[in-house]
Amino acid sequence: MKIISYNVNGIRSALSKNWLAWLEAANPDIVCLQEIKATPDQLVDLLLLEQLGYEHYWNPAEKKGYSGTAIFTKHSPRHVEYGCGIEEYDREGRIIRADFENFSVMSCYFPSGSSGSERQLFKYRFLEDFQEYADKMKIEHPKLVISGDYNICHRAIDIHNPKSNANSSGFLPAEREWMENFINTGFVDSFRHLNSEPHNYTWWSYRANARMKNLGWRIDYNMVTEGLRNHIRRSAILPEARHSDHCPVLLELKF
Repeated sequence: MKIISYNVNGIRSALSKNWLAWLEAANPDIVCLQEIKATPDQLVDLLLLEQLGYEHYWNPAEKKGYSGTAIFTKHSPRHVEYGCGIEEYDREGRIIRADFENFSVMSCYFPSGSSGSERQLFKYRFLEDFQEYADKMKIEHPKLVISGDYNICHRAIDIHNPKSNANSSGFLPAEREWMENFINTGFVDSFRHLNSEPHNYTWWSYRANARMKNLGWRIDYNMVTEGLRNHIRRSAILPEARHSDHCPVLLELKF
């Protein structure tokens, strides 16, 4: 079972960069998207997506051209859950979950706090509420994948310059502490489960030629519950895909 999570920073923009051809070549079973910034009726490529064998489920934000998540899948889910039941997050389309026979997959887009103190406080509220939600979900769905853009680098190894970014949103002590606690409550960072090497990033600023120099941040994850730890066969970052300022992250599970 091949799962790819990808913050596309606008699905229409990604499609204009030949994203469907990349998807066909990558051939994942399930795709978790974040920051879709569109509603399905705004897209002209849905038939092509369906011809590739994908069902598609969308949770766009109420605000046009903003946020939103989606799941594309070659396997029909038993159930799809839109949102987490908390209005201030659900109106921004931050969570969607698909339940399958052997496991569940959630696509999440965590808030960024980089635009100012108000959004940083919003982010902290989201983190607190998401922990409570995830605790509930892992009881109801013991084999759960939580894929997405967490907008947090966990450790110094996950960011190109930890010292100069010590006061940057996404690498603040409280955010990193939350990530540590989140993992300690029963989640596995699938990439670090198999790879302890530095210089593996999933997001690069558009400024200063950061991507060419690999001056990035690892903020996109495929987290899994302990019930899936022994099913992890491969976890990788795919930096060659260039449809966004993020790149996709891949998880392969074997059942």
